[in-house]
Amino acid sequence: MSASRPVTKDRQPRLAALLRAAVLALPYLAALLAVCPNAAAQETPYFVAYSHHLEEPGNLEIEAYSIYGTQKGGPDFVAPWMEFEYGVTAWWTTEVYIDSQHTFGGKDSTVFTGTRFENRFRPLMHEHWINPVLYVEFENTTDADKTLKEVVGTDTQFDAAEPNSEANRAHQHEVETKLILSSDYRGWNISENFIGEKNLGHEPWEFGYAVGVSRPLRLEATPRPCNFCRENFVLGAEMYGGLGTTKAFSLSGTSHYVAPIVAWQLPNGVTFSLSPGLGLNDNSHRFLLRWGMSYEVEGFGRKVRNFFR
Repeated sequence: MSASRPVTKDRQPRLAALLRAAVLALPYLAALLAVCPNAAAQETPYFVAYSHHLEEPGNLEIEAYSIYGTQKGGPDFVAPWMEFEYGVTAWWTTEVYIDSQHTFGGKDSTVFTGTRFENRFRPLMHEHWINPVLYVEFENTTDADKTLKEVVGTDTQFDAAEPNSEANRAHQHEVETKLILSSDYRGWNISENFIGEKNLGHEPWEFGYAVGVSRPLRLEATPRPCNFCRENFVLGAEMYGGLGTTKAFSLSGTSHYVAPIVAWQLPNGVTFSLSPGLGLNDNSHRFLLRWGMSYEVEGFGRKVRNFFR
């Protein structure tokens, strides 16, 4: 498609919805920037994989993310979500997710798709060659959820083709666990996640994986704060997909993705992230685009305690 081709009328609502999703949380984050000038940037830029780096104790990270996806058998979609991550202790980080979704095409409306409650525990506090983290999450979502925070079992793009009016009626209560193995070496982070998810009904366990690699463009920081210095930019990539179920632990009938990542971490604690992903087989969505913005509030727990004194 040439650059001079005009935007057709049927694409205008889609572009408008994408814009709304991208700026949905900006007023809230802007308010936080105004009242909380001191913050620290996040450690790794992954959207799906997790590393061993937890939130600093007492800090709160507020994140606004979205994913745009294409699919066979149904129109394209965009799924924004919010994350609130708090460092309870040096070895325990807890997080709450609020998910939503909009499917293009004029017939489906924007829907709230559920919440998630996540906890990560790091049993070994000192740095090791491989650093394990245990992850437990409870999900209360509907079948209309398309955030694709993980891919497990035999999840495929065809599962997301059901209209929102029907998919949002089916509620899912699931427990998700992860074994996170992560290493830092000469500025590189290498993270491997093994995922196990269980519907609290009578469904079998579903399995998946996620692998991430990332590194800042420069390790040494400049003497003074700088927005466009190389150490503020992190490049990486992640790969993730399903591994079948307890009945059929296999790559057969599963979907898989690979996605480069770029993150821009500003000295004031704001981080912008972007990740275009590609499906690797016919079961996968052909194209996924993730983007997001986060802000870390230092000493949030202390500020709340002082407020109520």
